[in-house]
Amino acid sequence: MAVRDLIPWSRNQELAPARATHDPFMTLHREMNRLFDDVFRGFGGTSLSPLIEGQFGWPKIELSDTDKALTISAELPGMTENDVQIEIAKGVLTIRGEKKSERKDEGKYFTERYYGSFQRQIALEDVAEDKAEASFKNGVLSISLPKSENPRAGVKRIAINSQ
Repeated sequence: MAVRDLIPWSRNQELAPARATHDPFMTLHREMNRLFDDVFRGFGGTSLSPLIEGQFGWPKIELSDTDKALTISAELPGMTENDVQIEIAKGVLTIRGEKKSERKDEGKYFTERYYGSFQRQIALEDVAEDKAEASFKNGVLSISLPKSENPRAGVKRIAINSQ
């Protein structure tokens, strides 16, 4: 078996060598590729990236940390300030909301846009949570958190005792 037979360079094409059709390992390999392709095709592609982006990477955020403030921007195209909630609890900023589809379920169509509910959490450190401000303009949510005048102590190192 050649190394190129193990690498799925083109899963949609049949293998050229005639022996590949009779090789049980190649048949198993082909069937496993087909199985995974069929499963992940329902998620918008043939890889795990739509799963990861849809679940954990949306909305895209940008953090800017200066001596005076922490600024967080989130891209939320097609949404309004009424579609989004912002909360701060126990040192964690939570941005959550839901983007609803504008299209009715009429006929077949293809989309790469993300719809559904989302939630992003960002750990905060040394900010004045009660002075937080937020604005929403042109599909971009901006949150400004001024730095606290009394920052917490730095990292506390814990000694490990040997027994």
